[in-house]
Amino acid sequence: MAWLWAGVLALLLLRVVLVAFTPAVPAAGDPVLRLQAASSLPLEVELRGRLLADPVASAGSGHSCRALMELPVGRTELRFPVCPPLQEGWRLRVWGRLRRPQASPHPLLAAPAARLARQGAFTQLQVQEFEVLQRPATPVADLRRRMAQALLRQAGPDRGGVLAALVLGSAVVPVPAELREAFRASGLSHALAASGFHLSVLLGVVLPLGKPLPRWGRLGLAAAAMALFVLLAGPQPSVLRAVLMGALALGVVESGHRSRPLGILLASGLALLLVRPDWLLDVGFQLSVVATAALVISARPLELGLRRWLPGWLAAATAVPLAASLYTLPLQLLHFGVVPLYAVPANLVVAPLLTPLTLGAMALAVMAVLLPPLLPLATVPVDWLCGGLVLVVKAFAALPMAQWQLGRPAPWLVLLLSLAVGGLAVPALARRWRVLGLGLLALAAALHLSLLGADQLLLVHQGRLDLLVARHRGRAALVSGAADGFSCSQAGQLARGLGVQRFDWALLLDPVAPEQPACWQAQAGLVLASADGSLPLHPGQRLASRGLSAAPVAIESRAMQLQLGPWRWLLLPDRQALWAWQRQAGGQEPRAPQPRARQRLDGVWLGFQPSGRERTQLRGLGAERVWLSGASPPGWPSSWAASGPSGSLQAVRG
Repeated sequence: MAWLWAGVLALLLLRVVLVAFTPAVPAAGDPVLRLQAASSLPLEVELRGRLLADPVASAGSGHSCRALMELPVGRTELRFPVCPPLQEGWRLRVWGRLRRPQASPHPLLAAPAARLARQGAFTQLQVQEFEVLQRPATPVADLRRRMAQALLRQAGPDRGGVLAALVLGSAVVPVPAELREAFRASGLSHALAASGFHLSVLLGVVLPLGKPLPRWGRLGLAAAAMALFVLLAGPQPSVLRAVLMGALALGVVESGHRSRPLGILLASGLALLLVRPDWLLDVGFQLSVVATAALVISARPLELGLRRWLPGWLAAATAVPLAASLYTLPLQLLHFGVVPLYAVPANLVVAPLLTPLTLGAMALAVMAVLLPPLLPLATVPVDWLCGGLVLVVKAFAALPMAQWQLGRPAPWLVLLLSLAVGGLAVPALARRWRVLGLGLLALAAALHLSLLGADQLLLVHQGRLDLLVARHRGRAALVSGAADGFSCSQAGQLARGLGVQRFDWALLLDPVAPEQPACWQAQAGLVLASADGSLPLHPGQRLASRGLSAAPVAIESRAMQLQLGPWRWLLLPDRQALWAWQRQAGGQEPRAPQPRARQRLDGVWLGFQPSGRERTQLRGLGAERVWLSGASPPGWPSSWAASGPSGSLQAVRG
């Protein structure tokens, strides 16, 4: 019988995995099919639908906003130049330009296409005009909005945002980006995400009140509390996982049986995945399940082990964040490439604050609806407590290496690290498994460090975006074809994903001055850019750090020679750079004083599409590689590489 159940479970898991990794396909009638049939783009369309959420500000896009709209068939994301006074549930008629969402040119870069596909949307509409057709009643959304606005009004955007997130979750309440990043850097993001902790605090108040009631009364009161939690926080994966676990645990206990937390976790997780297999790839769901498993499996054994060196109360307080940090380490690296180095001490410090602060925030939210006149007075002590939490979070986030950037390892390395963590952290395993876990951990670390230390040249291209990242023995430098803010934000994402704390230097080949100088300065120790259309580097100058350098190879052009370790690459961002380099190499004009300009080239990068004649001339360079930013033209040699309209190229040398 046990083998039968194991086979059924394996088949169910196989189905979940197959469905989760199958790309989503738009349904017949989805607006993306209009784009496929259109003879010219962009496509001007009129759509009608219902807003699924209030418009929210787009990260790094000034005042622009986005909102997901449900259509008769499919969904689309509306993009507004300025946030309009629209609300969830309203029906709209919108006019604008329909387009496909931008796909990611590299796995380390986030892009709207993947985010929207997970929500069942395959298009974006740049809204030019809109008309509100209907304002139906939305009591739940109105209740959330009323609570959040009351807390923000009383405590301000930072503290009020934190208080509202403790009640509704950060997925519903927009916490300021700087404060959200501080919570992430200090390893306290879970405090703002609606999860099992917030539900346990709520049930910790409700269940004692229901003790005098009969069994069905107690269960009904707990069910009402959990239903309210889902309504306010929304049906997020982590919320539904916590509620389903809580419901199963209460049902088992009230029926007189012994609760098995690990079995309840597995049953609730599998049940949710059978309904929504795509949640298997949801980061919040993964972290929620793994962190809960850590508490169920290893928190108590870790506490008993720590009691040998620590007082009992400190051992108990340390075991919970330590277990969660160990178990979620592979996921942290897989998705973010960083490790919050001070997560355990930060959680120890804020632990005494979180429970009373969460209870206080919930009480204020209820008071905002039932007794608004008392809210200003009642907010004062909770606001002070929240101010202490914000100070602690910012203090930990400001410590050196608060986010230890190790880079995002390959999936097979993450699997190896997961096996190592399992061997070390699961107490039921024999000692030989711990020894094996240590060996696997050492192997994973050695392999990852060797990959980080290899010489590497990475090209990322998308539209005007051209980023070249050169790495040598763990150091890195950046050459960017554009100096706009989007290129800077993408460069920052690449740095985090590659495990680069900061580029040694950044060379911006854009003739236009940077539009966000502070952003570029945060990316590199030294930034060279044009200020008035002049070249960032002049003949005789050289931008260099150990093993990495860039120097002009032709006068009055943007042609550059990039050196990383033993590699020498010629960078030709435009046709003028190619002409200038050819004239200089042929002796038709004075050479830039670079004695190595005509040494053997390992590669050439082209930021433009060369003609047939120019391709013939390029063959004479004798370079091992030729890279092109963009789609390969007809007659493009098969031995040369092209990034495509949106893509990347990479060369690695161990």
